Amino acid sequence: MTTGAEPLKIKVGGKKRLFDIDDPKLPDWVEEHKLTAGGYPYDKKLKKDDYEATLEALQIELVKAQAWMQETGQRVTALFEGRDAAGKGGTIFALHQYMNPRTARTVALTKPTETERGQWYFQRYVAHLPTAGEFVSFDRSWYNRAGVEPVMGFCTPEQHRQFLEEAPRFEQMIRDEDIHLFKFWLDIGQETQLERFHDRRHSLLKNWKFSPIDIAGIDRWDDYTKARDLMIETTHSKAGPWTVVRANDKRRARLAVIRRVLLSLPYDGRDLAVIGEEDGKIIGEGSSLLMA
Repeated sequence: MTTGAEPLKIKVGGKKRLFDIDDPKLPDWVEEHKLTAGGYPYDKKLKKDDYEATLEALQIELVKAQAWMQETGQRVTALFEGRDAAGKGGTIFALHQYMNPRTARTVALTKPTETERGQWYFQRYVAHLPTAGEFVSFDRSWYNRAGVEPVMGFCTPEQHRQFLEEAPRFEQMIRDEDIHLFKFWLDIGQETQLERFHDRRHSLLKNWKFSPIDIAGIDRWDDYTKARDLMIETTHSKAGPWTVVRANDKRRARLAVIRRVLLSLPYDGRDLAVIGEEDGKIIGEGSSLLMA
């Protein structure tokens, strides 16, 4: 079964390319750059054994952090944003895997209902913010209005402009409520995205993840880049700083996200030696680490 999509003529790395998502063979020019795309600083993935051992140690720390939250009533919310196929879902899964699901939940909202379209834009997100002792992760968030919606024409330019002005004020209100707020942008290179789209399209287990929006977005790479840059420039603030994670290697990205959360929460029994130091090559604040 094919998607019915014609092969796309796209510009990648300054060269015009032809990409056929229905061809089961991944083009060599994608295969060769799927990890190093966009100037990613590593040419090999983190070894599986090293990843799994480090992940388990960090997840033990997360369990300790959650116990502290429940004892003290602390509230945490983490937003996960990024291009399609950036690895948001897998990162959230690694973060939540061993946390008590009664007080650690994921919010992945569908398109707004007719009622929600008539509400204040932030209203339906407010309803999902954490109560005492909760850790809430958003798999895409109110920042849909800074990325997908303007690029795909789902909001007006005025709605986009208004959102960029209001988001920092909204996030200041969240911080004034003493809610710990994390904003993660998972950044991937263009060939990395194409390889992940291709994998989804031809996987019997993951093809449900591939949608017409993905196809439409493939040749809008530059538009998404401009929207991303404007979003981070205008909404990176003291109350709501953006943490950019270079995510071509999913393993390194997941560890970087969890490590940032653990280093930011002053929970009882925190073991800094176990948590380790951040990898400045792939995680930083603001626009400094954004890939092309």
